[in-house]
This record gives sequence, C-alpha cells and structure tokens, in this order.
Amino acid sequence: MIHFNKFTLANGLRVIVHEDHTTPMAVVNVLYDVGARDESPEKTGFAHLFEHLMFGGSVNIPVYDEPLQMAGGENNAYTTSDLTNYYIQLPAENIETGFWLESDRMLSLAFTEKSLDVQRKVVSEEFKEHYINKPYGDIWHKMRNLAYSTHPYRWMTIGKELSHIEEAKLEDVKAFFFKHYRPVNAILSVAGKVTVEQVKALAEKWFGDIQSGDKYNRQLPVEPPQTEAHKMEVKSNVPLDALYKCYHMYSRTDPRYYAADLISDILGGGASSRLHQVLVKEKQLFSNIECYHFGSLDAGLLTIEGKLVKGVKMKDAENAIQEEIEKLQQEIISERELQKVKNRVESMLAFEDMSLLSRANNLAFYELLGDASLMNREFENYEKVTVEDIHREANLLFDEKNSNTIYYYAAN
Repeated sequence: MIHFNKFTLANGLRVIVHEDHTTPMAVVNVLYDVGARDESPEKTGFAHLFEHLMFGGSVNIPVYDEPLQMAGGENNAYTTSDLTNYYIQLPAENIETGFWLESDRMLSLAFTEKSLDVQRKVVSEEFKEHYINKPYGDIWHKMRNLAYSTHPYRWMTIGKELSHIEEAKLEDVKAFFFKHYRPVNAILSVAGKVTVEQVKALAEKWFGDIQSGDKYNRQLPVEPPQTEAHKMEVKSNVPLDALYKCYHMYSRTDPRYYAADLISDILGGGASSRLHQVLVKEKQLFSNIECYHFGSLDAGLLTIEGKLVKGVKMKDAENAIQEEIEKLQQEIISERELQKVKNRVESMLAFEDMSLLSRANNLAFYELLGDASLMNREFENYEKVTVEDIHREANLLFDEKNSNTIYYYAAN
C-alpha cells in the first residue's frame, strides 16, 4: 500500500505527496497530459521535440543542469504517445531547487531561434540514427501506419516524417507550449523525505502564481474496428528475417485490459513463456520471440515479434505462431499457469514500488488515469482475471481480421 496525500492549487495544478522518511532523497516529478497523439498530422514530433527544448534553459536559468548539479541532483524525461514526464531526484534538504527549476520552465521557457535550432538538430540526428539507419528501425513507422487508419497512434513519438521536425517554426512551438504546458494540464508528484505541509508551502510559492491556462479537452478520432487482415512485406539490409504481428487491444482503462496483459505474459513474457519454450527451444524456428504491448491509454496493439533462425521459411514460422495462438483459443489454460503469470506480475509491481522514483512516477500516472489511488488496487484487477476470461479474450483478440503482419526479409 502506497500512502499519499493529494490537493489541487487554485490554478488547477494537481499535487500528490508521498512521504517516505526512510530515505534522505526526494523526487520532484511533473507529468504533462500531452503526448504524440495530441499533435496535428501535419506537425508531428512536437511533444518529443518539447522534451528536448525543456532542457534548453529558461529566461531566468540559462543552463538547466548547472543549479541541479550544484544541489546534488539528477534529472531526466520521457515522452510517449500519451504523456510527457519530467523528473528530478536530489537530496531532500535541497528540494526547493527542484521546485524552482520545474516551476521556472513551466512559467518562462526560453523560446529562441537558437535553442530551437540546436534541439531540432539533436532530434533530427536521433531520427536518422534510430529510425532510418538502424536495422529494423523503420518497423514501427510501418506497423503503426499499417494498423491505424484514423487514430493519431499511426505515427511514432519521434514524428511521422523527419521534415516535420526540420521545418518546425518558432511560432508553432510556442503555440504548442502555451496550449499544453499549463498548470491545469499538469500533475506534480513529490516523494521522499518531505511533509505534506512543506510541499503545500513550496507548491504555492513556486507554482501558485503561474496562470492556469485552458483545460485541454481531447477530441481524438476513434479508430474504427478493423474488418480485414493487413499484411506487408519489407526487404532491407538486416541480418535476419523477422516477423511482426499486431492485434488491436483495449485501452488502459478498459477492465478487459488486464486479461490481454496476462495473455501477453502467457505467450511471450520471458524464457518460461509458451512461444519461447516451443518456438525457440523445442522447434528452433526463432532465435528470439516475445509478446508485449505498450499499455497505451487509448486502444493499443498487442505485438508478437521474433527473429527467425537462418534458413527457416517465413510461412513455417508464421504457422507455428498461429498453432500456439490456437491452443490458447481452443483450450482452457490451467489455474496453475494463470497463477504463475499473476505471481510474475505481482513481483514486478512490488519491484517497481521499491524505487522512490517509480513511486512518484506511478502516482502521477495513475492520477492521469483518473485517480492516484488506482495504483493500490492494480494487482486486484489482475487477481480477478479467470481462466475463462483468458479463453474469451484470446478468441476476440486473435481474430485474423484484427491482425496486422509485417514480413521483414533480409535483402541478402
């Protein structure tokens, strides 16, 4: 059980406080309710570009990292299709430095052609290195486009096209910031050797005067149900043939999400999973294979991906995957196997909770989902899943009409 307190400032900033006096450290985590799904199809990659710009200095603090390092702290950030998260970890006695830095860049980020140009180059290089020049790097650009026709999940966080970043204008960047990076669209989560009273005082002092901004209400296009299988062949200069199969699954807040998550574990969660045991160890068709999903807030994709052993035919590899899927669809799995994957999930959740940073991060995430207290009920949702639920969802999820397949061939 993770204990916390919660309050909201007059400007709409939600604040969560998790006291832990067993550590000398503190975490200041700011989650913004904006991700790649909130971008215009003609101007993608902005949420991720912003993550970089936020470290480019503010009007008052030219170099963000300097005062933080002097206070013994470290920081980082990440962007997904759904959210952008910034976090600082530092000695609790210096926590005010964290409040100062985060509030300052929320209030007065430095927008200059120079900082935009620097970060644009950084992101462009990242795009080329990881998504153009890297083996298999283009797979998710292709797969998202294959699987989604309507929803903005059809482009990646890095952006749909390199040109969108290269041609980003300062006025577009400013408009994106003032629309999304406002107190009313943010969640501040503070954890560690702090008190609620201390955090209340610091939050009022550093964030209280920032204008709330307009509440951003999403009206994203809904992806229609897929009515036919989508397939694509790719030839590229990669070492091994690879097979990628994706199936539309439920949103993060749908009760059926938990059965789908457990199915991904049964099929591909580690060395004891069905796909690994049968297709890697026994039949030796794949050098590695896994099944996973991204936990997307809107309806996402459950993915099976594997690299084929040299000489194995793509059709044989695909048929072998299908056989394992059909076993799950036709046979009710044992209570023992289901309990085993539930135990795995429970230990993973417990392991996450050991880190102060994870606790702060997760409290903000569950608050974004609807209520931070959901974090304490998460395992109960997995416990409720029955063998019948697994059987039913396997038949719905793995309908061939719901599949998106990319056959990725080595060119030589």
